[in-house]
Amino acid sequence: QVQLVESGGGLVQAGASLSLSCAASGSIFSINSMGWYRQAPGKQRELVASIIDGGSTNYADSMKGRFTISRDSAKNTVYLQMNSLKPEDTAVYYCHTRAKRHYWDIFNDYWGQGTQVTVSS
Repeated sequence: QVQLVESGGGLVQAGASLSLSCAASGSIFSINSMGWYRQAPGKQRELVASIIDGGSTNYADSMKGRFTISRDSAKNTVYLQMNSLKPEDTAVYYCHTRAKRHYWDIFNDYWGQGTQVTVSS
């Protein structure tokens, strides 16, 4: 009942930048958090960055100083600015949100389909 659509992935050279966006739509009463995860071939999905409704952010150590997460609460949209990209950043990047559809409801987890980010050497 909650849909997440990512955009902004692509192929870039090492050292370049990319900006990802993700818009949540559907039956949404409240969003607790939004974030980005990534999964490289043969690897487990890992946290990239997340932001809670109050604005606090957290990042995986390898992304600190290079990636910046931000949000537009009015649009239920989260962004990820990625700078100084490295080949090891190559992965499918997934948007995630923890949200509830009604005030009496619990928070549930929702995932987007993912967008490919490829960084060449």
